[in-house]
Amino acid sequence: MTDKPIPIDLVPFAETLGDSREFLRVWAKDDGTLCFVNPRALGADPALFGIAMVDVVRNAASTYAKAIGVPEDEALDRIWTGLDAERSAPTEDDALPAPVPVARKDD
Repeated sequence: MTDKPIPIDLVPFAETLGDSREFLRVWAKDDGTLCFVNPRALGADPALFGIAMVDVVRNAASTYAKAIGVPEDEALDRIWTGLDAERSAPTEDDALPAPVPVARKDD
């Protein structure tokens, strides 16, 4: 892992982004995550953030499926497993389920 943030290149998606608004930035760290949330981009009701996060989870499952060569429903189930574990006992309590070994698609 690099010591510097690796930005996601959004230039190819400029037209798709159109008039959309950024509401979340997240970085992975060895000891957790660092995130910045802009609630104004979504609206006043925190439930809107929950709805957006489910959209993020579904997109992540699709991306993981393509990247590591597993069925999308399997990737989605594994993401929900991690979310459920984190909700019931934060990772500071070492509650995350054991990792499932996967190979990258290009390995």
